[in-house]
Amino acid sequence: MNRRALLILFPFLFFAFAQIAAADEIKTIKQNYKQVLLSGDPADKPLLSMLTSDPQETFFSDQMVVELMERYPVGKARVEELLGKIQADGSWSDVDYANQNRSGWRSKIHVERILELARVHAKPDSEFYNSKEVADVIHQTLKYWFDKKPVSPNWWYNQIGIPKILGAIFILFEDQLSIAEKENTTELMENAKFGMTGQNKVWLAGNVLVRGLMQNDIDLVKASRDTIASEIRTDQIEGIKADDSFHQHGAQQQFGNYGAAYISSMGMWARLFCGTSIAFNQDQLNILNKLINQGYAWILRKGYMDINALGRQFFHQAQRHKAFTVGFAANAMSQADIANKNEYQNLLADNFFSAGEGSSLIGLKHFWMSGQTVYRRPQWMASVKTSSKRVVGGEAGNGDNLKGYYLADGALYTYMDGDEYLNIFPCWDWRKIPGITSYQTDSPLKQLSWGGYCNQSDFVGNVSDGTTGMTAMDFNRDRITARKSWIFTGEFVLCLGAGITSDSSLVVTTSIDQRIKKDDLYYLNNNSREKVDSVAISANDRFFHDKTGYIILQASQGKAITEKRQGSWGDIMSMYPEDFVEKKDVFSLWIDHGTNPEDASYEYMIFPASTLDRIKQFDTKSIKVISNTKDMQAVKFDDKIYIAAYKPADIRLTKNIHFKSSDAGLFLIQVQAQGEAVKTTVSDPTQKLEELNFSINGKSLIMKLPQGEMKGTSVTKRLFKSYCRSFL
Repeated sequence: MNRRALLILFPFLFFAFAQIAAADEIKTIKQNYKQVLLSGDPADKPLLSMLTSDPQETFFSDQMVVELMERYPVGKARVEELLGKIQADGSWSDVDYANQNRSGWRSKIHVERILELARVHAKPDSEFYNSKEVADVIHQTLKYWFDKKPVSPNWWYNQIGIPKILGAIFILFEDQLSIAEKENTTELMENAKFGMTGQNKVWLAGNVLVRGLMQNDIDLVKASRDTIASEIRTDQIEGIKADDSFHQHGAQQQFGNYGAAYISSMGMWARLFCGTSIAFNQDQLNILNKLINQGYAWILRKGYMDINALGRQFFHQAQRHKAFTVGFAANAMSQADIANKNEYQNLLADNFFSAGEGSSLIGLKHFWMSGQTVYRRPQWMASVKTSSKRVVGGEAGNGDNLKGYYLADGALYTYMDGDEYLNIFPCWDWRKIPGITSYQTDSPLKQLSWGGYCNQSDFVGNVSDGTTGMTAMDFNRDRITARKSWIFTGEFVLCLGAGITSDSSLVVTTSIDQRIKKDDLYYLNNNSREKVDSVAISANDRFFHDKTGYIILQASQGKAITEKRQGSWGDIMSMYPEDFVEKKDVFSLWIDHGTNPEDASYEYMIFPASTLDRIKQFDTKSIKVISNTKDMQAVKFDDKIYIAAYKPADIRLTKNIHFKSSDAGLFLIQVQAQGEAVKTTVSDPTQKLEELNFSINGKSLIMKLPQGEMKGTSVTKRLFKSYCRSFL
């Protein structure tokens, strides 16, 4: 063949090879997707075994729960049940097609059931594999959907939820679909188009990508992949943030809602793209690794997600299911991201396969862009959530989170086993969420909206050396003002409140804890211990329940109580029927500040993973509360002094340490090496300053503060004895 002929033939050969390569890419992605849909990855089996040991949920609308329930095997009895409820027109007799719920839209059950049947039809080890009877029902039920074309009042189902399920059905049942069925599926899939932000953008692009697979359009697949990958970044208003949290709907922490869907989606796509030219690059994988292993790893405890991370989704088993979502995402990422495989394996071992030993992730992490602090020890974990003018505290919508009006007012949870609050939500007094200061009344709670709410103060933040730290909040909401702070140490959390003022005639309380009663409640007084069901509290009272001790440090009124409670899940999340009821034995402990409090205060300590004897013997004199006023909260413990200066300060902290600051701020002062040096760690909770100006023993210090996306983080400087007078 001459040179001219080769030149003429070459473009045709190149095009042909490109077409073959594109077809191979699409085939690989489809096969990978089928494996995910059929729960066929051997690496998922240990997690899958743990998940399916719990009963399958009866009611669910959360997309992450939907996907978890899809992992459950579809047994013979379930298939026979579905086949037995089919009506002549292809509808199911027990589905409420007239339902117009914005959350938990009932018509969606129709396509979810088709997917169940498509899974058993496509699964080689199923007794319904390639079953004609099952295939006939799939055709029949698809026809009903294509003929009726149900439309939800919630855009999400029309553009994301339904196309996502139909795309999965197509992938599994493609060889059996008629030309008309393929055209109808494609038409409905076209409701999903590129657009929006954050996880909504990822969901929409994922649906477009599946449509590209359906149409064997490699260019559309690549464009969709690029749109998905465009959200793997930290510099946008919504999505991954620089502090390893995840935002959606503005400056609002969404770890357990949109964020969980995000890492689940990204884990799936990372796995699906493996072995193809469109696989995520290592820089993208590293960003996802950081979000999961420096973000999500902190908010899990033994396979349960922190309540402070759930967003608006207080579903039945929410803490458990959200944690499983992270687990499966980590498992998928560990296969796609070999460079970071060990970190993912550590997260899985820590939460799902630890055999009871303590957590290996310890220290303090403050999510400064989300107003949440997490403190971790080997045997326990604590988490506090705040809001500010910068950070939205919470939202409600689509009938979700009907009682979450106080969720970010300083909610403090302590965990050892992880399940201390599991499914307690219908039985909670939502005005006594642990840690908050709020009104007490029988009137219905105010309703949140999509806009959410903010605490009307900028002074909200944390100072930490990574080992211990202090979180503080100038609280100003609904005509209650208070200065609240939390000091995290290796053995306890010290909680301070000051300047608690309200002009309302309603009683104001501070909730210390409200959790599931797991054991007897002990009241400790004068070195004695007494089992109690209900007791009023006073000064220096001590309590012990479920391996956790509580010490009241100042004269207070209030109550400790255990009681049986019952509540409806429908009161929390409207998707549940009113007769879906939860019953719990609940332990609750709170301080009563009375009506019209003016400059009231509190001081108490929580000791997780402790013993009754330790709480009896603890010497409260080892804690020196230097100041607990509306102007300053300062505490000395061991060799550290924690300071929340809500205004410029001038105070003698110890006999030999005189502290003065011309700026409000948070300070952590640690004397080192027998007084030869002092380490100062500072932060600006307002995130407005460029530097903090203060002095120790008359020596002025100016500490430059982090700027840009790092505003609100701590900075440390080490000073020597020669710089100041003796620190001892």
